[in-house]
Amino acid sequence: MATAAAGKKSGIRTFKQGEIIFNENDPAESLFIIQTGQIRLYRPKGRGFVDLAILRSGEVIGEMAYFDEKASRRSCSAAAIMTTEVIEISFKAFAKTMSGLNPWFKTIINTLADRLRKTNEKVKSLESNSVGFGQGGKVGDYVFFHSSDIVKLLSTMYLVFKCHADKKESFMEIHENKLKFYLLDVYNVNEVKWEEFKQLLRAEEMMEIGLDEDKLPKQMKVKNIDSFRAMLVFFNTQRVTEDAKKLQISDKCQTLLKSIMDQFVAKAVVDEKAEANITTILDGFKEKNIPISDEDLMDAISAGICDDILVGSGNVLSTTVNYAKLKKLYPCIKMMNAVKKINESKSQT
Repeated sequence: MATAAAGKKSGIRTFKQGEIIFNENDPAESLFIIQTGQIRLYRPKGRGFVDLAILRSGEVIGEMAYFDEKASRRSCSAAAIMTTEVIEISFKAFAKTMSGLNPWFKTIINTLADRLRKTNEKVKSLESNSVGFGQGGKVGDYVFFHSSDIVKLLSTMYLVFKCHADKKESFMEIHENKLKFYLLDVYNVNEVKWEEFKQLLRAEEMMEIGLDEDKLPKQMKVKNIDSFRAMLVFFNTQRVTEDAKKLQISDKCQTLLKSIMDQFVAKAVVDEKAEANITTILDGFKEKNIPISDEDLMDAISAGICDDILVGSGNVLSTTVNYAKLKKLYPCIKMMNAVKKINESKSQT
């Protein structure tokens, strides 16, 4: 049995989204009972990670170190997927509770724990990882979301919403349980990736999550499901395109394109092509101390979304924008850059 640190105390703890609860090989001194939220268990492998499981309210993590006499350190890492509240119980306090149990009952618990530990080790050894591969078969950088993952998630969501969602006045709605049946059970999507993707959609305002009859956040609401089909086609095309020819739009360029769209909406522009006043947009950024310049539009120019910037009278900068193309591509650009940020974040972690 692992030995607890003398100063370790029990109590309620709250972890923010993405916050590490413990890392693999950290000293094991306590177990955790999840009150609210979700926790991701994972293990380093190569230059990436193996995702092991997602645990929810009512479940326990970290208890195996108590029952394993050879273990004094964590066998995997744990992080909060969302804001999560747990009750931390030190092994010292837990040992007092165990000492009061019938010896036969303790033997049964220890036996079950030992069998579970051995089973977990076999499962972990067979888990596939998310490490990319470089040239010559060498291990590449860690990639949490591959293009194939996004294609699978988008296609499943599009088909399930189209076939099973309830149509409301301004959106389509479906309960997460039905959606997860297809995602996890039918199409074998990794649950950890679904949870991350769900948070991505919410953060990028592509999906809202409401409360169901049990007051749980499980009502998935999408205003424009056809945009998911457009993103699906985009990602499927991108993944079979040569790297040099793939669409690349920087975060700053994306911000510029969003401002151009806002400018057109304010002017009620309906033409397929229209002229954008870049000087007005850049002046707005300057007032807010946002370091964006006309050079940040180069990615959009290279992609054919807009023409070269022209200098008019009074040194006013402008460009002709393919507005129809921009409206079609912008949701894809948002998704592409959001996925990129998650992959970068996971790789750094």
